[in-house]
Amino acid sequence: MKSPRLVAYSPEVAAELGLSDQDCLSEDFCRVFAGNRLAAGMQPFAMCYGGHQFGHWAGQLGDGRAINLGEAVCPDGRRRTLQLKGAGRTPYSRSADGLAVLRSSIREFLCSEAMHHLGVPTTRALSVVLTGETVVRDMFYDGNPQLEPGAIVCRVAPSFTRFGNFQIFTARDDLDALKKIGGLHDSQRFSGIGRAGAADLSALVRGSLSLTAEMVVHWQRVGFVHGVMNTDNMSILGLTIDYGPYGWLENYDPDWTPNTTDAQGRRYRFGNQPKIAYWNLVQLANAIYPLVMRAESLQQALSVFSETFAAEWSATTAAKLGLSRFDPDKDEALVGDLLQLLQAAETDMTLFYRQLADLDPYAPAGSAADFVAMLERNSYAPLAAELRDRALAWFGQYCSRSRSEAGDPEARRQRMNAVNPKYVLRNYLAQLAIDQAEQGDFGLVAELLDVLRNPYSEQPGRERFARSVRIGPNSGRDVRCCLAVLDRAFTVFCSGYCTELPGWHTIVPFG
Repeated sequence: MKSPRLVAYSPEVAAELGLSDQDCLSEDFCRVFAGNRLAAGMQPFAMCYGGHQFGHWAGQLGDGRAINLGEAVCPDGRRRTLQLKGAGRTPYSRSADGLAVLRSSIREFLCSEAMHHLGVPTTRALSVVLTGETVVRDMFYDGNPQLEPGAIVCRVAPSFTRFGNFQIFTARDDLDALKKIGGLHDSQRFSGIGRAGAADLSALVRGSLSLTAEMVVHWQRVGFVHGVMNTDNMSILGLTIDYGPYGWLENYDPDWTPNTTDAQGRRYRFGNQPKIAYWNLVQLANAIYPLVMRAESLQQALSVFSETFAAEWSATTAAKLGLSRFDPDKDEALVGDLLQLLQAAETDMTLFYRQLADLDPYAPAGSAADFVAMLERNSYAPLAAELRDRALAWFGQYCSRSRSEAGDPEARRQRMNAVNPKYVLRNYLAQLAIDQAEQGDFGLVAELLDVLRNPYSEQPGRERFARSVRIGPNSGRDVRCCLAVLDRAFTVFCSGYCTELPGWHTIVPFG
């Protein structure tokens, strides 16, 4: 690369790898993680895999722009694979250039670390490096490609093995390779899966089922939408991998997807993620079957997903509402009514659950008015009289259910704040950081990274990072855009166009 320049690095990931701040700020670090030189022992390679994309078998795929540098042994003895994304062509790039741009690299870097600190299983990110070169990209797929600054992100994980790594060998009827890749996933390196030799690869499936179920529960808990849950984007370890068209729910909408190419069928919408995860796991089981040859054992293993998901989601839902436990007889209807209310009122999911903790369900009836005011404050549309009535009715049921546990108000609040984050990587925050970074100012990237290290803490003075995007009386339901509030201008990204409106403080919807 022409002139590498460090944009940001994660001190926590660096420390895990045994790297100091001085190491990360060195010229040598920048050269290595821009792909300009190899450190001792690095043996780069790209992986070949297959996959189902949008429900259809796509055949051979592979690391088109990801290059594993090798496996590092950490000071505590654990192993971590280092992988560059965007360093150039690989044998599996097909007609692509294998490069990445600063925009997508910052989004992946920040989201990887944000997810980790939220408690969501994920790959990590060590660094983002500018390459000093430009890359042609059609950001909105509208036939208007532009030059963008190139960048490389270094990803870190125990393994980047995907469901598709198994699928490709099954599709080729290469059972020897399938047996080898299965045998690599032993308990020492992949905690939670257990040894998965050819004798019982169903154990690998059971482990992956459980870990994937836990991962998706966390996605639903924080309102994260992956956007492209193809089988080649599913980690065998139940880690969130490949941050492409991801997003967080603003208003609660189970039908929302950040993937514009999925807008028609919405296969990968928020509410469908558990179902798609299971579908993908069935494809993994199918890939393993030629070695196991016992359909019954694999079928039994598949039941682990639904059992794990149901148990974890029930416990998570109870915690989000401040309840000590989930009682199906009482709480299924309570939760169902709440989700319908949040969707109808177009309520900001993150702010709602966080601020619900500040209301006292054990207090007199006056809290009901506070609840309606909170709901209205955090909704993207005015509350009609019918929704106000529904809100009052729901809050009455919620207070009754909370009082049935005779809990301590402060313990309830702490329980809720431990699972309901105040800070998530909202799209407009990521875009603000990208805008400034493209002008050579990396300060907001660093500040956002610092804020997202403590997503459940109050962080006085940083409340602006917890604000939602509200666009006048029409709100986000009528204008599909991301609002970046700058000191002197509003930048509105809508339908693929970017317009600066200096001095304006109201936004007129396009079209």
